[in-house]
Amino acid sequence: MPELPEVETVRAGLVDLLVQQTISSVKIYQGKLRYPVPEQLSSILFQQKVLSFERRAKYLLLRVATGTVIIHLGMSGSLLWQEKTQAAKKHDHVDLLFENGGCLRYHDPRRFGLVLWHPGDQPLQHRLLNKLGPEPLASEFNAQYLYDISRTKKRPIKTFLMDSHVVVGVGNIYANEALFQAGIHPECAAGALSFSTCERLVKIVQDVLRAAIRAGGTTLQDFVNGHGAPGYFQQQLFVYGREGQPCLKCGTLLIKKRIGQRSAFFCFNCQPQQHCKSSSRER
Repeated sequence: MPELPEVETVRAGLVDLLVQQTISSVKIYQGKLRYPVPEQLSSILFQQKVLSFERRAKYLLLRVATGTVIIHLGMSGSLLWQEKTQAAKKHDHVDLLFENGGCLRYHDPRRFGLVLWHPGDQPLQHRLLNKLGPEPLASEFNAQYLYDISRTKKRPIKTFLMDSHVVVGVGNIYANEALFQAGIHPECAAGALSFSTCERLVKIVQDVLRAAIRAGGTTLQDFVNGHGAPGYFQQQLFVYGREGQPCLKCGTLLIKKRIGQRSAFFCFNCQPQQHCKSSSRER
């Protein structure tokens, strides 16, 4: 599934191509995505100029004067910029066509993504967005916030970190990588983290995400950016997908375990559980 670095990579690669361009029409080839694509989208967007192209969590927000197109890439979706004369292929579901001859094409083999319309100038009030936690790269996500919100929580820190009500966009790949680099066992109770551990974890989460964005995201299967190119952060992964291989820091064989219905990858030596038991004693 495309996570925050992948979605941000898509946004950054397309924003200059989209902003200030006028939409001439919309073609819906397959409207049955996670939620139905609004049939009236073509009439809504006709002759509308794109004012901005933003990201909130893993959602892309294409704003025009009368509202916002909300896009989510689901598990296998991609947004591609191409000439509008290029014929649609299998799994191409929605085209936004522009007066300059360009086409923003939504492609999604598994159809778990979405293309929705939110009228007005408050897209963050949409029901999919209005209860999300802070952005991980924003100042609101800091050690004090993580420490305060995690008190008394017995959930494993890995699932806690992946909860979009706690913080958005820290998906499975990056939660595994951040916890490894922070030396925190993924099953450690969130409430057991000391303030200093929260401080270290916040910084490392941000460092990992920034590094992934610089690398253009992670391509394990389907992900490509807005120009069809893969990401390269997979070349920097310490633990994700490396079960049974030697830890790059200590040589211990890495472990894979299901935690909260998702795969956790970690090093038993570099991420000891006893650290979690003692860290709650200090602020």
